[in-house]
Amino acid sequence: MFALIRTDATNPDFVHLVGHLDADLSVRDGKDHSFYAQFNKIDNIRNVIVAYDNGLPVGCGAVKAYTQDTGEIKRMYVLPEYRGRKIASQILQELEKWAHELNFSQVILETGKAQPEAIGRYTKSGYHLIPNYGQYAQVENSVCMQKATSTPAS
Repeated sequence: MFALIRTDATNPDFVHLVGHLDADLSVRDGKDHSFYAQFNKIDNIRNVIVAYDNGLPVGCGAVKAYTQDTGEIKRMYVLPEYRGRKIASQILQELEKWAHELNFSQVILETGKAQPEAIGRYTKSGYHLIPNYGQYAQVENSVCMQKATSTPAS
């Protein structure tokens, strides 16, 4: 059984998992990685979920304020050997619940075209494509999505 804990970006297990995420994204993003990396700092993230399997940290995700009524999903990752067990779905559902508790009426996110499994997960969870926002507006390899927080996840 997997356990989810709410924490913040100072959690050493979260920091460790983000290191794995950044290494994976460095390969996937190639020459574009430094552009994306500047927007993925964890210093100001206060709302983090870490998933554990028998005490071992296996996945993470975060939500942070984008606007007063919109949260942004960030730093979603599950260790490769734990994928396919619906851990990402559980993390995402908990982040959506937390975002609702924080009075965000919707959540947005950015992922990359080089992450088709992430796009599939978000689509299955009720997210829909939106025009690329903010720093991703003119970025061809970015995929931006949105979901109302009051809609239950799949």
